[in-house]
Parts: sequence; C-alpha cells; structure tokens
Amino acid sequence: MPGTLYLIPTPLAEDTAPQVLPPQVVAAVAVLPYFLVENARTARRFVKSVAPGRVIEALRFTVIDKDSPDADVRAALAPLLQDGLDAGVLSEAGCPGIADPGAALVREAHRQGIRVVPLVGPSSLLLALMASGLNGQQFAFHGYLPIEKAPRVAAIKTLEKEAQQRQQAQLFIETPYRNGALLANLLAHLHPGTRLCVAADVTGAHEFIRTLLVSDWRRLPAPELHKIPTVFVLGT
Repeated sequence: MPGTLYLIPTPLAEDTAPQVLPPQVVAAVAVLPYFLVENARTARRFVKSVAPGRVIEALRFTVIDKDSPDADVRAALAPLLQDGLDAGVLSEAGCPGIADPGAALVREAHRQGIRVVPLVGPSSLLLALMASGLNGQQFAFHGYLPIEKAPRVAAIKTLEKEAQQRQQAQLFIETPYRNGALLANLLAHLHPGTRLCVAADVTGAHEFIRTLLVSDWRRLPAPELHKIPTVFVLGT
C-alpha cells in the first residue's frame, strides 16, 4: 500500500513556529521519515527546531525545486510507492503547493494514486487577503509581475481593469529586493480611486498591513519593504 504525502506548512517569519503551527504539524514533523523540500539545509534546520529530539542524519531529504524535471519528481515519490513510506512536503515559507514547486509533487501523487493530506498552517496570500478588506469572495493570484517596465505597467493596468470589471481582488508578489520599485510603479500607474493593500512581514515582528486608496498612498511616505516578503492586493 502506498504511503501518504503530507503537505506541511512552515512559518512565514523567523522564531514564530510556536505561534503559527498547530499541533498536527509538529506531530507530523516529529515522526515522518522522509521529506521532499526546496532546500535541504533550511529544511533540516526547520525539522530540528520543531522536533529537537530527532536525529537529522537518520532522516531522508530529497530536493525538489522549480528547476526539477518531471523524472526527478517521479523518482522522489518512488519510496512512497515501493516502500510504503509516508513523506512530508516542506515549502521554504508558508503552504506547500501555493506559489511553490511542491505543486508538481502533489500533481504526480494524484496521478499515481498516492493519498495527499494538507495540514493547516500560515499562508501569506490568504492572510493578506483576509486583512485587506478587499473581495474575499472573488480573487485571483498572479504570482510575479514582469520585471521590465513596459510589460509591468501593462500588467498593472490589466489587473486594475480585471478588478474593476469583475469586482475581483488581485494578488501578486515580487522578489523582496524589488518591492520598492514595484510599489512605485503601482502608485504611478494605478487610478487614484483604486484600493491597494500592502502586506509585509506577515506574522512577523514588524508586520505591516494597510489598505488605502492609491491617492492616499501617494500622500504618505513609502513603507520600508526592501528585502521584506510582501503581498500586494488591489481592488475596488
């Protein structure tokens, strides 16, 4: 009988595991023999922090990241099929499979008839949407916007149009060191009456979540977002 694939959320901010991880996550980390991870070093550190009694050298870690080919994904799941091992998928931060290469593992697990169990934990996208006051009934996540200015401005205008026509909240992110440039582009090209939420360091010690009209954002000093994980949400 195949093993089970557990999707294990990890904290969004350092030193917050006791506050944001439910007992079921800690219990799973304490017993699973096999982990499928984005980065072996940070995964080992996370496991040791949550379950300090575990002997890390006795555990198995396989890296599956955004560059892993399909053959590696299939091979990573082989121990579940051949040996009946249970395994846990770990994201670098937040929920596996959400803006995360773990989705490829989950897709292949379903294809091969492996049971998939998602565990409850922090998602920066859902927490930002919850706190934004924008439409939680209709929303879309777009990942990263284009880096070059012209395509990025076009994408911003398209998202704004979608938000207006569909009454739909639009969520997106940026590589943290480019957050300031993205915010500047948003404030330069969005309509003054559009609402924009900036959700930075969600669950962290310096959490900043605020939703304002673009016209109001323009009158205020820009928040410090450099190298701080941030979710942007726009809507009407």
